[in-house]
Amino acid sequence: MRILLVLTCCVGLALFAGAAQQQQNNSPPPKKRGGNVQQQRVTQPTGGRMHKAGPGAGPGVHNFQQPTTTHFKNTSKLQGTGNVAPASSTKFNKSNVVNKNINKNVTINKNFQKQHFNLQTNKVVTKYKTVTFNKNFKIAGAQNWGPKYAVFVNYHPVWQPQWWWTSHFNHVVFIYGGWYYWNANYWYPAWGYAPDSVYYYDGPIYASNPEDDPAQVVANVQSALQQEGYYHGEIDGILGEQTRAALAEYQSAQGDLEPTGLVDEPTLESLGMG
Repeated sequence: MRILLVLTCCVGLALFAGAAQQQQNNSPPPKKRGGNVQQQRVTQPTGGRMHKAGPGAGPGVHNFQQPTTTHFKNTSKLQGTGNVAPASSTKFNKSNVVNKNINKNVTINKNFQKQHFNLQTNKVVTKYKTVTFNKNFKIAGAQNWGPKYAVFVNYHPVWQPQWWWTSHFNHVVFIYGGWYYWNANYWYPAWGYAPDSVYYYDGPIYASNPEDDPAQVVANVQSALQQEGYYHGEIDGILGEQTRAALAEYQSAQGDLEPTGLVDEPTLESLGMG
């Protein structure tokens, strides 16, 4: 009887040990301290949505340039990486009819042919806002445009009587109620030539020769911008707000022009009118 009891105990102990060993073999191995643990990350692409980067995300999944990576727990602090200035920072009131699909790679017609428009320049136009003489007037921002735009930096209005203008300059013309003189490839308002003169813009207007009066120059600029899809107003030869806004749009799209919104030499050269 004692022998049978001992045998029973031995068999029980053997079965218990086998079960314990089986359970140990099925348990996952313990984590190692200091090992390489893969962390979940968030990739923030420039200009695109955020995508989780995890297993199975092979090459070509994210077709974005210059992504920035941060830990998942910091996603609430992610900010855009673009450095493009907002369109609202321009100084001109942009027209709602400007073609927004035009990009910086637009092909410019370098063979633009200048035309002579039939403009009624002997009349005063009342639909445009006029400017007044200010001897301290300076063109805002011109000092930042570079050496090609020095004429705009140096410009300041001058008030002189008619005899003074005719004795100093060979080309003086009457355009839409105001008198303009030509000097070194630019037209300027001849303030004081006539007391009742009317001007819609105070500053230089580029012209490669005096045969192109300021109205014809501006009309050709309007025509060129119209062909490129930037200007949808009337071709009247007046450098009003809508024309200046279209000029600024065009200049900004080229990348190598200052967005002056004015008729300057670099812009006319790019339009094929230099």
